[in-house]
Amino acid sequence: MTVESRMLGRRERNKLDKLARITAAAGELFATRGVDDVTTQEIADRADIGAGTLFLYAKTKGELLLLVQNSTYAGALERGRADAVAAEGVLAGVLAVVRPVVECNRKQVDNGRTYLREIVFGDPEEPHHREALTLTTQTEQLVAEVIARDRRVAPEAAATLAHVVSAIMFVSMAASLNAARSVDEIIDEITAQVSLILRA
Repeated sequence: MTVESRMLGRRERNKLDKLARITAAAGELFATRGVDDVTTQEIADRADIGAGTLFLYAKTKGELLLLVQNSTYAGALERGRADAVAAEGVLAGVLAVVRPVVECNRKQVDNGRTYLREIVFGDPEEPHHREALTLTTQTEQLVAEVIARDRRVAPEAAATLAHVVSAIMFVSMAASLNAARSVDEIIDEITAQVSLILRA
């Protein structure tokens, strides 16, 4: 037990424990069978909780996917942040941020594409959806910081270019035509487009 968890009351520790079990159960089932082929009852059974309790933590299966994917996305973003520091040049820096996000999204392609759909069409009032939107905003901010290394680019222009990079990345990962493509093929497609907009 960590110092932080000891400082929490029993009720809060119990809630955190249930959340961890739900996240692990959903993550394992989604990874092996895909989000569409898993029921919420199976997740509840694997987490050793009742279905009603499950819905206190996530109201829909889409929210459960957001819960699972958000934690891996956050890790990918931190890796991208670290890799971007060592990258030489703006394009290399942007791609250093993008690659881990694409790799994270493509671990289970159908889940990754469903995650993107949930980000766009999900309920922004749901906490896991808000967290996903925050992660996408943080990604854009990081890309903008990398682009702004080029002193000729104003901060407002860097933010706009980062938004375009985000759109390119999103469409490349979500497109049905790209469902069977590898991470490297997706990165090549993103690189071709991003290199053009950075040059312009």
